[in-house]
Amino acid sequence: MRIVIAVSLALAAAAAGAQEHAHHGHDAPMTGALGPQPMTREASGTSWQPDASAMDGLHAMRGDWMLMLHGYADLVYDRQGGARGDEKVFVPSMLMAMGQRPAGPGTWGVRAMLSLDPLMGRDGYPLLLQTGETADGVEELVDRQHPHDLFMELTAVYERALAEDLGLQLYAGPVGEPALGPVAFPHRISSFPNPIAPIGHHWLDSTHIAFGVLTGGIYGRAWKAEASLFNGREPDGERFDLDIDALDSYAGRLWLLPSDSWALQVSAGRLNEAEIHEIGEPPVDLVRLTASATYHRPLERNGLWASSIAWGRNREGGEATNALLVETELNLAERDLFFGRFEVVEKTGDDLVLPEEMEALRFTLGKLGVGYVRQLAPVAGLVPGLGVGVTLARVPAGLEPFYGSRSPTGLQLFFRMRPAPMSEMDHPHGRDTAAGFSSPPSIRAPQVPATAG
Repeated sequence: MRIVIAVSLALAAAAAGAQEHAHHGHDAPMTGALGPQPMTREASGTSWQPDASAMDGLHAMRGDWMLMLHGYADLVYDRQGGARGDEKVFVPSMLMAMGQRPAGPGTWGVRAMLSLDPLMGRDGYPLLLQTGETADGVEELVDRQHPHDLFMELTAVYERALAEDLGLQLYAGPVGEPALGPVAFPHRISSFPNPIAPIGHHWLDSTHIAFGVLTGGIYGRAWKAEASLFNGREPDGERFDLDIDALDSYAGRLWLLPSDSWALQVSAGRLNEAEIHEIGEPPVDLVRLTASATYHRPLERNGLWASSIAWGRNREGGEATNALLVETELNLAERDLFFGRFEVVEKTGDDLVLPEEMEALRFTLGKLGVGYVRQLAPVAGLVPGLGVGVTLARVPAGLEPFYGSRSPTGLQLFFRMRPAPMSEMDHPHGRDTAAGFSSPPSIRAPQVPATAG
């Protein structure tokens, strides 16, 4: 709860500091390198989402600078059943600040994203069938989700037009996200209400915090091709520092937005020294392939239906494993949020830290999760919510002795805090979401008019 209060105070303090220079209507810049384009397509790193997306956050103008502030904090009670289960109260959180301004023929911006996840402890929180990373470099994390590092992003972005329908984007920083995988799960709208991570995280988007990134891309009005050099090594167990290392991993990604409601991507990358399977042994290289499709449909009264399907494949040596994720969020009038996630992931006995004779075996695991969030009235531009989630895991018969059941269950009860979204069409004259800040323009595109009554 202390972190919830701290993030709320930070948002309010930053808002108050910008009050003198804030604008409250439609005068925030929307022009990109190729002219007017929706801000809503920008997601984590350099990834894209459908133009018909929600944008939650606080906005202000200070001279030529357009400033954005976004964040969240959840207070979660998580109980994972079965012989490998556990329970814990923890607070996942994130605070992101962005600034953008004109720079000659283009624009440049800076981003900083921080998390207080390290305060939840070195072993993160319980999550059945989750694998990846270590606790302080001395213990492999299994059936637990690792905490994110304090520094989640520290980057700069430059964009300019090369021709009427062709733009250039450069993105670099000591902490950032390379051009590999779908929108990362903490930023994916179809994942927003769900307080726990996908178990296929290390097949899809585990590189969303890479300590050293350089990305270049060219794009048109509905497509983008980009490539990255980056440090593909997992962060160590010390979550408060910067784990800078050689930029010896590489990736490429192609985006296509065929309409306002769709975003498609395919990507591939080679990650050098990416995964640690045995403490004290050298980390292994892997090749990752991903593909994803995201669909967003605006609903009446600021509602939104957001769904994603994603596939990832990791090849280590001569062996490959796959992960499939399908998730959805149904947001009804910014009050009732329903969410669901279904996953099928292949993991080895080595991934699951099973006895040595089982390390080479491959297991197909399944997980289903559903939940509901009731959002309450906004307070100082922040929206509190009360939520519940339940999960059902499925393991093959060979793993029943380790999990105590073939279908162990989980329960999450949580309180969450998010910035308030706002629709220009619902409030044509603008409205403060916190002292000195207004919502960004074109929060949703397109809008479906609310019906009378």
